[in-house]
Amino acid sequence: MNSNSHLLLLLVSTLVAGALNPAAQAADEPKKPSPPKPALSVNVVLPQRAEMPLRFAAHGNIAAWQEASIGSELSGLRLAEVRVDVGSAIKRGQVLATFAAETVQSELAQVRAAVAEAEATLAEAAANAQRARDMQASGMLSAQAITQMLTAERTAQARLDVQRALLNTQQIRVQHTQILAPDDGVISARAATVGAVVPPGMELFRMIRQGRLEWRAEVAASELARIRPGLTVTLTPVGGAPVTGRVRMVGPTVDAQTRNGIVFVDIGSSGSARPGMFARGEFNLGASSSLTLPQSAVLLRDGFSYVLLVGADSKVMLTKVSVGRRNADRVEIMGGVEPNARVVAAGGGFLGDGDLVRVVTAPASGASRP
Repeated sequence: MNSNSHLLLLLVSTLVAGALNPAAQAADEPKKPSPPKPALSVNVVLPQRAEMPLRFAAHGNIAAWQEASIGSELSGLRLAEVRVDVGSAIKRGQVLATFAAETVQSELAQVRAAVAEAEATLAEAAANAQRARDMQASGMLSAQAITQMLTAERTAQARLDVQRALLNTQQIRVQHTQILAPDDGVISARAATVGAVVPPGMELFRMIRQGRLEWRAEVAASELARIRPGLTVTLTPVGGAPVTGRVRMVGPTVDAQTRNGIVFVDIGSSGSARPGMFARGEFNLGASSSLTLPQSAVLLRDGFSYVLLVGADSKVMLTKVSVGRRNADRVEIMGGVEPNARVVAAGGGFLGDGDLVRVVTAPASGASRP
């Protein structure tokens, strides 16, 4: 090999060694760690002050405001017709049932005849008494005869008064052959049966006066002082739709065993409420200002409430909070966060304590959106 070939081979070897040496050096250098990636993009909200309703719950039964018992005042008469049934809406004075009135009508005719007879007797006695008065001065009649005529007039008048009283009684009996509704309302029970001969005083119908119902709420004695007539109450009967009522009165006594008092709440005549139903209700006592967060920002874990706070390093911190009242999609925060804290608005269930997040712009209203 000549000297030129040797120089060329040395040059190529030097170039190859120079090209491979940087790669080897790079392989020997330690790799730099890549920056962590955010686990999730989140919206944040700040706690806001809002008016939260003041309410407390109670339970009780629904009952009729007042019930009226409608019965018979006659005896020995047969029910000829029954015109209403359970559930019928009735008006004051409406005919509910009628008795067979033939016997009573016959007795009425007899009394009227007796009245006419008594009136004729009185007219004759009055005429005789007047003649006796006119002849008293002339001495043509004895004092005894005059006294007898005047007494006969008074006796005839008394007998007429008796017959007129009997006539009035018999007319009342005729009126009682029709059973009339004493008030507007709804028939809640019926014992009247066509053809039955009922004794006096027997209940034929029972009605809910004016169709009004009331909720008799059992309220702890400690809460009674907060209740006043006129308060709005929202109650939900079992299996029914919510009903709005107003407090009519607070019972004057407290049960010695349960330490509960009764609050009477008028609920009118609701389509979903029925007497005897059990219902749960809430008394609306007004409102107060409180620090609140959206419902979606509060997490429930192991029976406790938590929120995820976002720190300056964009890492979340699981923080336990105390919650109170709820209204729509807002939850009252009673402790655990500061008013200027940044809270993850939604999606907290996918994050853990210490996770890095990317914060995006929060809605202006503070409401959360996933």
